[in-house]
Amino acid sequence: MQPDENSGLKFEKEIIRSRFIHPDGRQVEGIIEVRINPVTGRTSRIAFNRSKEKEIGTERLPAPPPDAQKTDTCPFCRPQVFEQTPRLAKDRFDRARLEHKASLLFPNLFPYGRYSAVSLFDNSHFVEIGKASLDSYTDSFINCQNFLASLFKSDPDAIYMAITQNHLPSAGGSLVHPHLQVHADRIATNHHRFLRRRCAAYHTRSGRRIFSDYLASEKERQQRYIGKTGDWHWLAAFAPEGFFEIWAILPGQFSLLALDHGQWQSLARGVLNTQRFYRSLHRNGYNFGLLCQEDGHDVMELRAVILARSNYAPWVRNDHTGYEIMLGDMTTFSAPEKTAAAARPFWDG
Repeated sequence: MQPDENSGLKFEKEIIRSRFIHPDGRQVEGIIEVRINPVTGRTSRIAFNRSKEKEIGTERLPAPPPDAQKTDTCPFCRPQVFEQTPRLAKDRFDRARLEHKASLLFPNLFPYGRYSAVSLFDNSHFVEIGKASLDSYTDSFINCQNFLASLFKSDPDAIYMAITQNHLPSAGGSLVHPHLQVHADRIATNHHRFLRRRCAAYHTRSGRRIFSDYLASEKERQQRYIGKTGDWHWLAAFAPEGFFEIWAILPGQFSLLALDHGQWQSLARGVLNTQRFYRSLHRNGYNFGLLCQEDGHDVMELRAVILARSNYAPWVRNDHTGYEIMLGDMTTFSAPEKTAAAARPFWDG
């Protein structure tokens, strides 16, 4: 594919043909498309023939997990949440836990970095994919922002921030009670470091922002662009590194701490739209991620990523194999253009 005339970004893909003799004696050809991510330069693969497989567990939405009703043993449910979860350090916070309306935030019992916390939506123990309320999602996001803003005042070197979500054990979630994870550290993760370097190099070379140019190119093509929620733009990733991967880009915004209520609500609305799309595909697990580097530079615009995972159901195949883990190229089965076309109806109205 040729570079975009305005930005110079390349949307490259190459067709690979794998020929073999089918068990029935026919000579057949498997088509694989290798795509290069215009932002990161990383490759991913789309194995179209595998879309013909009948994937166990996706004929219908799986039943809720076995512990979906066990509110009395869940440490995130009230009243036990106040006895079984950690409290914030007194040298940084004047409260044991942060509350924003129905959302409750407290330290992660098993931290991943210097500052690691959990932000609950509300007291709902199990919420099926696409069924959360808009307000609960928005309030939980804002609780994360308040936590990060307080930390940033006391530790301005903790500039590497992220909000993530693992819905159901198939996505890495340890508890079914809906919650977000929020992180801040002085040490960059691989994605923070790599994305910041790519964004800075592009800005130095062109004087422009790579995510804005990427978005402009996709809006012009209209192949993978899905729609808007407020200021956020949603599109299927050109070179997906997860199944049915969807990006949200907020052009011209570089700070997670600077987002207002309307922007958080618009992000929550798009996340719920995506979940409803996944639900239509009978998928019940997903991962979400929003990261930023609060260094005061207007280089790396905000981008959120959400992708479907293998269903949480008995004997369902995981979506990461040795190819992804050991070779580093994600292989999905459906074209992003089809993902966008199927997702657009969930942005209507």
